Amino acid sequence: MQSSNPVLTHLDDTARTERQVLGQAPYQRAMTVDDVVVRTVALIALTTAVAAAAWFTIHGGAALRFGIIGGSIGGLVLVLVISFKRITNPAVISLYAILQGVLLGVASRGFEELYPGIVIQAVVGTLGVFLGMGILYRARIIRATPRFTRFVIGALIGVVVLGFANLIVFWVSGRQGLEVYTQSGQVGWIPYVFAVICIGVGALTFILDFAAVEQGVRYGLPRRYAWYCAFGMLVGLIFLYWQILRLLSYIRR
Repeated sequence: MQSSNPVLTHLDDTARTERQVLGQAPYQRAMTVDDVVVRTVALIALTTAVAAAAWFTIHGGAALRFGIIGGSIGGLVLVLVISFKRITNPAVISLYAILQGVLLGVASRGFEELYPGIVIQAVVGTLGVFLGMGILYRARIIRATPRFTRFVIGALIGVVVLGFANLIVFWVSGRQGLEVYTQSGQVGWIPYVFAVICIGVGALTFILDFAAVEQGVRYGLPRRYAWYCAFGMLVGLIFLYWQILRLLSYIRR
């Protein structure tokens, strides 16, 4: 089973490579689910702490521009590098959490100034969805079957491609279709539907992520890969947070 989250794909291939290169050395401790949980919580805590610091200290000027542009571009670059290189270095992964924390802090404060209370609503919604999907997976109510996996991967590719296409159209022509980027733009029914679909797809990807982590444990990945899996979980949580925040901003208008 492969996760729809590009960060957590091909864990089985990685495990086979590790066994071929390193063998079953007695000193090599295998990754556990608890290892992933602890590191995921640590990364969330780091991201939250940096976001809080950025919220209270960055209010405008060059620092604000750096926080938004640097956090966006730097975060995207690190996602690609860590994913393709399968980096397990906690320092590099922590750098991603820091950059995203800065971006989340300054952007969330902007939303909060426009719509008081929206940030805590988005945070609660994100954690609620994540925990809910964890319960559904643990109870095997939703299972990562091959058909389910193909559906979620196809849906994820679809919403990402459509989102980027919509953003390019906005840059070129100023028209807003699937997503509304301006603070005062009118919101029709299409952006609402697209936001709900994005949230649904983001939630379902956690089922595949849980299955991928479980498989990595079963294949005996080294303990350091717990950082890599935790990084994948953080990427999914941040994606879901942005989608919920966007939907709430539509509703609050």
